[in-house]
Amino acid sequence: MGGGGIMSFVPMLAIIAIFYFLMIRPQQKQAKMLREMRDALQKDDRVVTSGGIHGVITNLKGDVVTVRIADNVKIDVDRNSLTLDSVERDTGK
Repeated sequence: MGGGGIMSFVPMLAIIAIFYFLMIRPQQKQAKMLREMRDALQKDDRVVTSGGIHGVITNLKGDVVTVRIADNVKIDVDRNSLTLDSVERDTGK
């Protein structure tokens, strides 16, 4: 009466595999790239916070990064608030 047996699970396994390779795996790769970028931050890197504030790193202390956003204006932000969007070395222009 049960019929089909293991063959009834093949389509479900295929859907799970497709979901993994199209959704989960790319997200894991992006998270790894973001983690590596945050670990490689240095003084004078140009960064963008997740709130859209652009600035230059002036100091790094653990998870707190000091970012200069204008002349004589510095803010402390969490390292995790810095996005992958445009991290560049400041050449002092």
